[in-house]
Amino acid sequence: MCTVCGCAEGETRIEGEHHHHEHPFVRRPAPAEAAPPAAGGPNLHFGQGPARAHAPGLSQSRMLRIEQDILGKNDRYAAENRARFEALSLFVLNLVSSPGSGKTSLLTRTIGLLGRRRPLAVIEGDQQTDHDAARIRATGVPAVQINTGKGCHLDAHMVGHALAQLDDLEGGLLFIENVGNLVCPAAFDLGEAHKVAILSVTEGEDKPLKYPDMFHAADLMLLNKTDLLPHLDFDVEACIAYARRVNPDIEVIRVSARSGEGMGEWLAWIERQRGTRLRARIDALREQARALEALL
Repeated sequence: MCTVCGCAEGETRIEGEHHHHEHPFVRRPAPAEAAPPAAGGPNLHFGQGPARAHAPGLSQSRMLRIEQDILGKNDRYAAENRARFEALSLFVLNLVSSPGSGKTSLLTRTIGLLGRRRPLAVIEGDQQTDHDAARIRATGVPAVQINTGKGCHLDAHMVGHALAQLDDLEGGLLFIENVGNLVCPAAFDLGEAHKVAILSVTEGEDKPLKYPDMFHAADLMLLNKTDLLPHLDFDVEACIAYARRVNPDIEVIRVSARSGEGMGEWLAWIERQRGTRLRARIDALREQARALEALL
């Protein structure tokens, strides 16, 4: 059991470098509004204090110092990744969710609909196996599998190594399918343009309140497996309201990889965000060119 976030997969390390398999203390963005503790019974809250986490034998100040050191190093790797992505005009999305949300099925359907209009690649994150990477490769798209061992998230250093295994991506799309976990991936910048949170309707509509950091960090929530709604007691509007309670700016698209519902809207979102990113880079390059011309 991880002493930082409570997940079963991680382990806490407090000294030395952050290697690929380690589970560090995580930086949690401040949600706009977190759910209050439930009334009517005893509630133990270990998420209070400056570190917003608890580890036996460590003070809050010590935890913060460790967290800042680890995440500072990750952010430097993320900045390097971002520079490489920009140099390639590569649009990168970080797909995050709990296990079983349907990320890989949604991704294979997305790849099929995108076709080969531009280069595509996938970086897959799992503790073990290359099962998901094999599913991606079966579509004809290259995929690099990252196995994290006891680690419960991808970090920017891992992604940088995976990128080195991929060729011919200039002007293309890169999907990073993170390890299934609604806690730790929220804190780790990989250099991506956007985090996309995928929430299955089989998981319960209160997930955004239970895991606010993830939905606060995401720019888009894909409400997946909507074809199952007739068979479930799931309140779609309540789920969306909960997501917007912790992140008023989050966009929401209802999708189903099986029925195809919402897939056109999802693809349109990708194209719109990619276009916005490219136009911003063009504007920056033009400004740089004007500055250089002024020096002549």
